[in-house]
Amino acid sequence: MAKRKERVDQWLVEQGVCDSRERAKRLVMAGMVYVVAGEKRERVDKPGRQFGEDVVFEVSGGERFVGRGGYKLLTAIEAFGIEVAGKVGMDAGASTGGFTDCLLQHGAARVYAADVGHSQLHEKLRGDARVVVLEGVNLRHAGPDLLPEAVDILVLDVSFISLTLVLPPCLAFVRPGGEVVALVKPQFELGPERTDKGVVRREEDQAEAVARVTDFARQECGLELVGVTPSKIKGPKGNQEYLAYFKKSLETA
Repeated sequence: MAKRKERVDQWLVEQGVCDSRERAKRLVMAGMVYVVAGEKRERVDKPGRQFGEDVVFEVSGGERFVGRGGYKLLTAIEAFGIEVAGKVGMDAGASTGGFTDCLLQHGAARVYAADVGHSQLHEKLRGDARVVVLEGVNLRHAGPDLLPEAVDILVLDVSFISLTLVLPPCLAFVRPGGEVVALVKPQFELGPERTDKGVVRREEDQAEAVARVTDFARQECGLELVGVTPSKIKGPKGNQEYLAYFKKSLETA
């Protein structure tokens, strides 16, 4: 089967590097987009140029984080004053690595970047000694031996699945007294009948999706809800997403 090929501006959106094809085009035209292969970097000069799905892109001088998720996590770190320096973290649903990058830029000592996919994590992070790459991991069925140590902070950014299915197994890796930041995506917490072409538009529906996750986390997982804040960066198709910040009880075994 032939490998799928797409325009570079399309890949930049799908890989989470840009929030729109228009922005991707601007970055390419500004000479900021490169194709990375090992130690080689080739500048992409046309937004319509096509590449295969295994190509890794890098934006130089244009973005603070390797993926848009970094800005989303930054929303929570700033809103709740979360201290990351010196801590060990787990990025559940790492994908390109925006959350991982954000943790590292805030001084994390080590980050376990786990994702069900392969070859998605940005090369910048793959080459960072503080990052432990865990690929092909189905977080819903993650076993207790996945990590060699308990983590201080768990961050979650998953798609096409409810957080209520991923949170319990991932919590096993968090030390008592640890922290959890979960990106709530209403479009994946509610049924398709509650969306308009994949977008949850009504604020009351968004609130219900957030409540489903936070109530589950408190009642079924024993987490303390510290707060919820809307992401400053919207998700695909303009979906409003939210970041929920929890703490794990010191008494949790």
